[in-house]
Amino acid sequence: MNHAVAMFRSLWDYRGFILANVRREFQQRYTNSLLGGLWAVLNPLTMIVIYTIIFAGIMRPRLAGQEDNLFAYSIYLCAGVLTWGAFADMVGRMQGVFIQYGNLIKKSSFPRSCLPLIVALAVLIDFAIVMALYLAFLLITGNFPGWVILAFPAVFLIQLMFGVGLGLLTATLNVFFRDVGQFVGVILQFWFWLTPIIYSASILPEAIRDWLWLNPIYPLITAYQGIFLHHVWPDGSSLLGIAVGSLVLLLLSGRLFLKLAGEIVDEL
Repeated sequence: MNHAVAMFRSLWDYRGFILANVRREFQQRYTNSLLGGLWAVLNPLTMIVIYTIIFAGIMRPRLAGQEDNLFAYSIYLCAGVLTWGAFADMVGRMQGVFIQYGNLIKKSSFPRSCLPLIVALAVLIDFAIVMALYLAFLLITGNFPGWVILAFPAVFLIQLMFGVGLGLLTATLNVFFRDVGQFVGVILQFWFWLTPIIYSASILPEAIRDWLWLNPIYPLITAYQGIFLHHVWPDGSSLLGIAVGSLVLLLLSGRLFLKLAGEIVDEL
């Protein structure tokens, strides 16, 4: 407990360092670009427009109970793809953070816990831009979920704990076992297609649907789809397991990181 308190205190003391690096990471992504930071808006906007034109306008797939909603599948798809993208981005970028900043770790003295936080904040900024565009799309098309949107931050908080916990775990292990970083990319690709994001769980054989509970991200994606497409409040009981599991994973990952923080420098 004392270690955790000391870690949070050190993070607060180095808040200037953290925010400066978050800003620099965002700016470096668009260095020498004519449009600069505008690409942070154009990229997700293009994705949403493509999903809408191709799936809603051309392919016209139908979801059960949503036959009259022209944008139903676009909303369903974006609800899963955008939130999954934030999760995969969090884990994917965090797993290599200590190796990426290896030279800085060796040359400078600062709390190593700053680095995962820098990645998490950078991902959250990108996601905030994406979600603002998505919500604007829902407003324009007359599909804004209303008061149900208040459930979104709670569901996303669970995802954030899960993503940071998994990312911190893989980041720590990747320093000692470099194959971890390679496995993460492969696993995330399989994980995406094993989660009902592009397709609906209802089209799966019942024998497969019975095993979806083993996928920890499934109840989160289902909750997002319920909020944005069906405008219903998430089922708290279905989220309880992943909420508790995410908190435990975050605590265990943090404990492992604090235990091995001193050895990370030697391994880089």
